[in-house]
Amino acid sequence: MDTISILGCGWLGLPLAKRLIDSGYKVKGSTRRRALSEFDSLEAGGIEPYCLSLDPDVSGEKVEDFLDSDILIINFPPERREDIIDFHVAQINSLVSKLKLSPISKIIFVSSTSVYPDVNREVYEHERLPPSKISGQALLEVENILQTCARFKTTVIRFGGLIGYDRQPGRFLSGKKEITNGEAYVNLIHRDDGISIIHAIIEQNVWGEIFNACADGHPRRRDYYIAKAKELGLPPPLFKDDKDVSYKLVNSDKLKRIAGYKFKYPNPACIMER
Repeated sequence: MDTISILGCGWLGLPLAKRLIDSGYKVKGSTRRRALSEFDSLEAGGIEPYCLSLDPDVSGEKVEDFLDSDILIINFPPERREDIIDFHVAQINSLVSKLKLSPISKIIFVSSTSVYPDVNREVYEHERLPPSKISGQALLEVENILQTCARFKTTVIRFGGLIGYDRQPGRFLSGKKEITNGEAYVNLIHRDDGISIIHAIIEQNVWGEIFNACADGHPRRRDYYIAKAKELGLPPPLFKDDKDVSYKLVNSDKLKRIAGYKFKYPNPACIMER
């Protein structure tokens, strides 16, 4: 079985690592801080822990050992800062310079549907649309860097908003007022589906692709967040009765067609808050 390194073993990366270990892979995981509690949680799950950072250059203990793997999963978002694009690009360029000296030949890059602007229709992977969010601009530039590097094959996964477990949508907008864009549609995905999608791509050797990864159901923002707050017994949000609407509908048919993936939670409205 391949050895897999996960750069960013947090809310998504840690349970992903445990899933991969259960499937027989050897997994190395990184955190940004050498906190005893973080290392303990990695080691307890059978994950080989590393402390690495990108500021923007790659630094930390035993970087070469961490990258001595077959597959790398890059799982950290752009930092919120004024030079977000330049900084994120510098982080990835520094990482690529290390990767060129490593045995890694396959990469999964965890991206986001923020690479798409709101165009009030469905959006697909093959489209070249200029992102409206600066974080989306940073991610799109990094996607291009990784996918055009011939040294390895990169599959990009553009996740919708990740939910589940302690990320309960009913808490996101509870009690807030004068919220706009209530008639827009949400693009969400449960963490269990996110983990299973990454696992399926590795198991099936689907490399060099770009996939949208978002649940099939797209309830309206107003209906969804009011219902989810009520499920938790919290004050529902109050939306403005504005006529203008701005949205995108993220289409994940390519993922289902090529990877044969079937969503465990196809409709976020049916996921019960606990």
